[in-house]
Amino acid sequence: MNLDAMGYAPPEAIAFEQLMSKSGITNETTVIAYGSYPGTGAWIFWLLKLFGHENVRVLNGGYQKWKSEGRPLTTELSTYQPVPYSAKTPDASLRVSHEEVQASIGKNDCVLLDVRTPQEYRGEWFFNQPPTATERAGHIPGAVNIEHILTLNNDGTFKSFNELQALYSSQGITTDKEIFPYCAIGGRSGYTWFVLKYLLGYPQVRNYDGSWNEWSRLPHVAIAR
Repeated sequence: MNLDAMGYAPPEAIAFEQLMSKSGITNETTVIAYGSYPGTGAWIFWLLKLFGHENVRVLNGGYQKWKSEGRPLTTELSTYQPVPYSAKTPDASLRVSHEEVQASIGKNDCVLLDVRTPQEYRGEWFFNQPPTATERAGHIPGAVNIEHILTLNNDGTFKSFNELQALYSSQGITTDKEIFPYCAIGGRSGYTWFVLKYLLGYPQVRNYDGSWNEWSRLPHVAIAR
């Protein structure tokens, strides 16, 4: 299954069903998610979980590590016979709306986690071309900045549990708080959702998949720099 044409915005349930069906994936199929860039597989994991797919795994290190180890590769396009697939209603516990994000600003029991680069966070640089064009640069007031790439080793694999725990807890991101990660378009934040929830066991994590692409366009919300 190839998701390149879809982008990072979650599709409607019917479009997701059609994609899975034509890819030969049933509701019982185990999906192993990976991509060319660090974190892509974990975002795919979030997307599939959003629509209720149970059997999903992430290839640690992704395509680059697989290739570097000399494992089998092919340039042939895969073909599949369509199969029945039924998507569930998107799981609201996996994502957060901009209204909820705005209401959380200033609350001690909630952390807004900006996982973009420090340059994006400080408003020195931002996506400025479709489909990721943003109106204003900066970050959501009160957000903590921990770039998602800091959770990875040089070979693209995840850092150890202790390293990840130290990285987040040093910035006040602890298991007793609700965590709302965001980025530019929801991909890096979906990756961070996976790290926090599945590698560290944080119980209260929701991806703000609208992310900066949405927030920066809202006329009534505050922006910090």
